[in-house]
Amino acid sequence: MSVFLGIDIGTSGTKTLAVRGDGTLLGSAAVEYPLLTPRPGWSEQDPRHWADAAVATVRQLVNDGSVDPAEVQGIGLSGQMHGSVFLDAQGEVIRPALLWNDQRTAAQCEAITDAAGGREELIRMVANPALTGFTAPKILWLRDEEPERFAQLKTVLLPKDYVRYRLTGEFATEVSDASGTLLLDVANRRWSDELLAKLNLDPGLLPPVYESQEVTGRLTAAAAEAMGLPAGVPVVGGGGDQAAGAVGNGIVRSGVVSAALGTSGVVFAHSDEMQFDPAGRAHTFCHAVPGKWHVMGVILSAAGSLQWFRNQLCMDLGDFAFDRITQRAEEIPPGCEGLYFLPYLSGERTPHADPHARGAWVGLNLRTDRAALGRAVLEGVTYAMRDSLEIIQQLGVPIGEVRLSGGGAKSPFWRQLQADIYHEPCTVTNALEGPAYGAALLAMAGTGEYESVEAACDATISVTERITPNEAVAAQYDALYPAYGQLYQALKPHFAAAAE
Repeated sequence: MSVFLGIDIGTSGTKTLAVRGDGTLLGSAAVEYPLLTPRPGWSEQDPRHWADAAVATVRQLVNDGSVDPAEVQGIGLSGQMHGSVFLDAQGEVIRPALLWNDQRTAAQCEAITDAAGGREELIRMVANPALTGFTAPKILWLRDEEPERFAQLKTVLLPKDYVRYRLTGEFATEVSDASGTLLLDVANRRWSDELLAKLNLDPGLLPPVYESQEVTGRLTAAAAEAMGLPAGVPVVGGGGDQAAGAVGNGIVRSGVVSAALGTSGVVFAHSDEMQFDPAGRAHTFCHAVPGKWHVMGVILSAAGSLQWFRNQLCMDLGDFAFDRITQRAEEIPPGCEGLYFLPYLSGERTPHADPHARGAWVGLNLRTDRAALGRAVLEGVTYAMRDSLEIIQQLGVPIGEVRLSGGGAKSPFWRQLQADIYHEPCTVTNALEGPAYGAALLAMAGTGEYESVEAACDATISVTERITPNEAVAAQYDALYPAYGQLYQALKPHFAAAAE
């Protein structure tokens, strides 16, 4: 029996799955680690914690009997994107890694845009605008603010790729994660020599780029002994967490779009051809499927908005607060009699790219009760997800099915609400394990268990529920949706003034 491991290096912890070749989950293990916030807006971690956690989770699966070491045929890696691991000539960590949610690099983003010749030229080169979360501005920050450490710099790795280095001794990355550095020529799936030259950065700082299912190294004797595995087990490229999560949910063909409602919300569309938004509202990255791309919209407070509502106004509802909120929301008519909720509790990324945006209820009246407030939250978050779907449709990416996952897929009411507001047929699958599962599927494809990533998904992932829009309700939401966007535009000057 062939067994494959998927290791996902997250922000709060690392999760490892053991998966049989037919897709059956054999076991899982997780280890948490701390987040460092040395200053407001700074977010860092010690990369060595990630590698130690990867080893510990695999060892746990071996020790508890979930995995027979002799049956492990391959390992796939997934992880938080954009983080910068700075290594010296000896491969040692120079300083804590700067993470995806670190906000210190606004000046460097402006410098990158200027060096590229403007926002449009930058998007032409690397398909995306400069954002503080991306990797390139972090490298420039190190050069600008810590020149003594920059002088030591020999290699820059992404989080999962540092773990790869610790497991295999190889420097490597793959196209989906590299797309989020702002240094990849996304159209041609290689580093952008043009932008690197404009930024005066040595291309030798960056590792070789592979396709996501390609074998990039094998377990060293030392790593294998620590994990309890045989030496030489192949490790494939893997994927950034969103691309690996999409593979893990079967988003590997044109027309299938993912709507993942976790703390944040992600709309992820597979694309057979390179498509990018000239306005930079949505991200365009290489997919973990060879020769394919994806367009992705991100909202920052999706289920996080519902969690905030529960924590602030519904703690008296007890352990089943989320269920009670959705049950009572179902009693309120669509549109909440003109009540809207803007879910911008942490600013917003897609489509506004506005760190100053804030949350709001608009349309309160004497009839408004807690049930209506709750339904407005659910509707507002789903409108925000529709914003990303609208951009994807405008780019000509086909949408035939929206595949739901995350917390928003657990509630029957919210599943139907999504189908109605998106005005698209929605589905739920048997794949609920996220990026780690996708990483294991990539390992299956890369080691020959299946002939392709698509074949691995076809063999292991199936639709378990189909949700059809209620046409009458969907028509109501089509009429209500434009006002949602108008509210942001009307309040935008106030948000900026309040930030000042």
